[in-house]
Amino acid sequence: MTRRTQRTQWIRRAAGRLRLPGTRRGQRRAFQVAVLACVLALLPATWMNAAGGSRVRTVEDVPAAPVAVVFGAGLWDGEPSPYLAHRLDAAARLYERGTVRAVLVTGDNSREDYDEPDAMRAYLVAHGVPAGRIVSDYAGFDTWDSCTRARRVFGVDRAVLVSQGFHIRRALALCGAAGVEAYGVGVDDRHDVTWYYGGTREVFAAAKAAAEAAVRPDPHFLGPREDGVAAALR
Repeated sequence: MTRRTQRTQWIRRAAGRLRLPGTRRGQRRAFQVAVLACVLALLPATWMNAAGGSRVRTVEDVPAAPVAVVFGAGLWDGEPSPYLAHRLDAAARLYERGTVRAVLVTGDNSREDYDEPDAMRAYLVAHGVPAGRIVSDYAGFDTWDSCTRARRVFGVDRAVLVSQGFHIRRALALCGAAGVEAYGVGVDDRHDVTWYYGGTREVFAAAKAAAEAAVRPDPHFLGPREDGVAAALR
């Protein structure tokens, strides 16, 4: 038997297994199961939007808070990616307007040659935010880690979160679960391939976020309490 023949037979067997039931009752039950599966799959995304959707604002109308939390979004040759730069631009405007008095930059520094927080700090300083008002979280490996470390390590209980529109609702939902009362600035960006990829990814990330909000696990790295935010606010 040739490989092509084997592949054809495998496809036929798989198609046979996927065949709809022959009776109307069976078809109705299969349809109900498919609908239920779709509803269950979308529940986390529905929760995420309900938890965070009403707290999304713009730079101009977001309520004041002591701290802005800016989430990492990748580096290009050691510099903030365009998406991350737009988040940092929004944070700099929040500081300039007096909406926040300090900025917590949270990102990935899991290896020596990749340092999101220091790149974010340098960008903010270059755009007018005093270095003493910027605090770095080097273990913000994902959104939950950033949120729970903001509360448990840095003592942040009220903040303005800054991210792109497709991510800000998940950040708000998770920070709320971590004990941070927050509003979010959803930074607008060109709706390119990256934007649509991010939006699609959020549908799948919602399930993980719902589990994290329910279980509230420790971050990958917790570490001792730090007074950087308190010092920056003083």
